[in-house]
Amino acid sequence: MEHPKKFSPGTSAIVFLLFAGFLYICVWSPSNPLLPFVQPSGSPKDFTPVEFAVKDELDLALEEASMRNKTVIIAVVNRAYVEQSVNAETTMLDLFLESFWLGEDTRPLLDHLLLVAVDKTAYDRCMFKRLHCYRLVTEGVDFGEEKVFMSRDFVKMMWRRTFFLTEVLRRGYSFIFTDTDVVWLRNPLTKLSLNETDDLQISVDKYFGSRRPEHNLINTGFYYIRSNNKTISLFDKWYSLKDNSTRKKEQDVLLDLLRHGVVTELDLRVRFLETRHFSGFCEDSKDVGAVTTVHANCCRHINAKVRDLTAVLRDWKRFKAALTKYPKAARNITRSFGWSRHDGCLNSWKPQTLT
Repeated sequence: MEHPKKFSPGTSAIVFLLFAGFLYICVWSPSNPLLPFVQPSGSPKDFTPVEFAVKDELDLALEEASMRNKTVIIAVVNRAYVEQSVNAETTMLDLFLESFWLGEDTRPLLDHLLLVAVDKTAYDRCMFKRLHCYRLVTEGVDFGEEKVFMSRDFVKMMWRRTFFLTEVLRRGYSFIFTDTDVVWLRNPLTKLSLNETDDLQISVDKYFGSRRPEHNLINTGFYYIRSNNKTISLFDKWYSLKDNSTRKKEQDVLLDLLRHGVVTELDLRVRFLETRHFSGFCEDSKDVGAVTTVHANCCRHINAKVRDLTAVLRDWKRFKAALTKYPKAARNITRSFGWSRHDGCLNSWKPQTLT
């Protein structure tokens, strides 16, 4: 009968050391990949954590729509602006987007348009059209229905918009804000000052040729603003007056600020845009050869805006077709051009009768 061989003392010591080393690697070693990492104890200065920048949905949406200089075009939409009513031929959103197709050098700008949807229907319609979309959620508030001019819900929605746009400025993005009842007939970037000297360039209902705030009736339906400490302070101050401005819409509050010293206080450079280029129903541009945007301002209801903006695009198409057909008569065609009457919007101010 054979007996197992006995290990010499030297051999036993070697085996023991190998076994101990194996246990150290598998159990105690902090480099063991099989075990979870445990932060070493010690002072914070001995440990430098790796930080990863986490971007939220707004960051991603702004980044995707941004131009190279961190400028975006922003419009806010709700269900009433994206759904077609029984009596309307189209929607406000469709008219707005159609103007980018028909305008001069405006189609590429759609790549930089961020549609901010305040309800699910508007967001779904935006996604369906494959645009840059962002869903702005306001808990406990339904912004989907039409908000009649100067109604309580209209004022609430305008202030919510102001708060959101302040956040965009804080994130370092300059932007052109446009209502969707503004049709773009030419690229506005050619008429705006982009040399970083003007902080705010804003449209007016009527242009009186003055640079003084007290001589201009501003309209927040179209403006370009640069992101800097001055403009962020302006928007902060503007929004802070929300609860102390009963019976005033946000546009009126901003006008009061501009007229009562905030321009000097913050050292702002403000430019008021001529209605020759940035016109509206309050004051039509008399120069179709220069007009850039047309705003359905001085109008109360969406159906009226849709009707009259449809006429604006029809006038524009006729003008462009005439230029193409009779290029030698371009000067006479431009000189004799006239806009259709804005009867829908004029009648929108009349008392509504029940039928």
